[in-house]
Amino acid sequence: MIMIQLDRLLLERRMSLTELSDRVGVTLANLSILKTGKARAVRFSTLDALCRELDCQPGDLIVQTPGPQPEDRNRALQILVGHWESAQCPRLVTESHQLMSSVDVIA
Repeated sequence: MIMIQLDRLLLERRMSLTELSDRVGVTLANLSILKTGKARAVRFSTLDALCRELDCQPGDLIVQTPGPQPEDRNRALQILVGHWESAQCPRLVTESHQLMSSVDVIA
């Protein structure tokens, strides 16, 4: 799994997410998506601005770690939805569909 280590770099530089947002011109909402690991893609221009303001290299910001890929998480959610539907739990099915629609966020 590819992870963005924004928390670590912000902590090391004693910088808030709001301050970084102001410096790079990326919305706080999109930086939060990066920070929480929900982003599916990062524009090179955003990566360049982040590296410039954090005084780091792309490899300092982006790391690969063992773990499920987004496709694996989506498949797991689909399996759970199938089980819930067969158990006739309409409230859980609705909530799981909402969860599945929020998994793949693009920043």
